Amino acid sequence: MRLVLVGPPGAGKGTQAQFIASNLSIPKISTGDIFRANVSGGTELGKLAKEYMDRGDLVPDEVTIAMVRDRLSEDDARDGFLLDGFPRNVPQAEILKKMLAEFGVALDVVLELVVDEEEVVRRLAGRRTCGQCGRIWHVDFDDKKDDICDACGGSLYQRDDDKEETVRRRLEVYQEQTAPLVSFYAEEKILVGVEAAGPVEEVTRRAMEALAPYVD
Repeated sequence: MRLVLVGPPGAGKGTQAQFIASNLSIPKISTGDIFRANVSGGTELGKLAKEYMDRGDLVPDEVTIAMVRDRLSEDDARDGFLLDGFPRNVPQAEILKKMLAEFGVALDVVLELVVDEEEVVRRLAGRRTCGQCGRIWHVDFDDKKDDICDACGGSLYQRDDDKEETVRRRLEVYQEQTAPLVSFYAEEKILVGVEAAGPVEEVTRRAMEALAPYVD
């Protein structure tokens, strides 16, 4: 199966990507993994990307796309893959479509993890990080009534990325960039949505049920 996973920050995309890919026996391919592999491996693309990152610049689309193309050309992705983090917008989706056509294949399905905005805010803005051991706690899920780490006794703090205003801005950016992408795949008739609220195992079960019609 050739699958793209989309969903807002806080939808549990990384966790579900691992479980779904494992259940389908296909490689999970994330842009983060691809960047790290190229940079640590000292590839030409990795060196090029590192130059941009060292300057604090965004890596251009063409470098990211070239890395994705190389990764999808590897043997383990020949019979299927799960893409996480790419494409992020409609132009990238169109490029991916052409790229796969050159390989003689096409996407089977795009799975959207659907979660209410307020639930995302609750999940992310409720996180607290231990300044001593780095463990992450949650004010609701872990029933934290104080700012002390139960593991080491260190003080808990809220990362800037987890502050409510930052979370809401990230969601705005996601909607601006990804809402057109979701519409693009809906028009392609390969979009499937899954409710992403609830326990991890339950979300995985829903996802696998939604994907069942597309399994070879």
